[in-house]
Amino acid sequence: MQEWITTIMEQFGYAGIFLMMALENVFPPIPSEIVLPFGGFMTTNSELTVVGVIVTSTSGSILGAIILYGIGLLIDVERLEKIVDRWGHIIRIKKEDIQKADRWFDKYGYWTVLFCRMIPLVRSLISIPAGMSNMNFTLFLLFSLIGTLLWNIILIMIGVVLGENWQSILGFMDIYSTITYAFIAIAIVIFGIVFLNKRIRK
Repeated sequence: MQEWITTIMEQFGYAGIFLMMALENVFPPIPSEIVLPFGGFMTTNSELTVVGVIVTSTSGSILGAIILYGIGLLIDVERLEKIVDRWGHIIRIKKEDIQKADRWFDKYGYWTVLFCRMIPLVRSLISIPAGMSNMNFTLFLLFSLIGTLLWNIILIMIGVVLGENWQSILGFMDIYSTITYAFIAIAIVIFGIVFLNKRIRK
């Protein structure tokens, strides 16, 4: 996949970067950890500029985020509640649980979007619950833009600094991803335990 990504970027320049970042958001298996550092490296041996790569990659990311936000709007909480009403008893989830989760996202969702935009894989998927909760679209774009811009600038500048050795960042990003996913998994387990304890007490 890495060779395919870099070939597209080399052949189509800014358009290739835009396409890869848009696809990366809609199809998370395409990693921005390859696209962005390589884009930074390309500024050292081509006519591409750092500002141009930052703007193009960020625009592609935001387009992908908007697409997933739209998918979230189509799913929406009300439809999810209907599904839970019918099938929730199987996994012991009630409509009230969905409503609580929705209220939580209404309260903390903007900051969640901001920070999740800097976590591999999750950075793409977070747009779906944002759409489901009908998060204010303007604020969604704002917080997505801030988080995306920070992430893109860091990885692009790393590519600029490392130059031909840009691939050396991939090992570090694997470690970063593993640690991040481990923390997320622990948080999910803790939440599940607390949730089950409340159910048992009731």
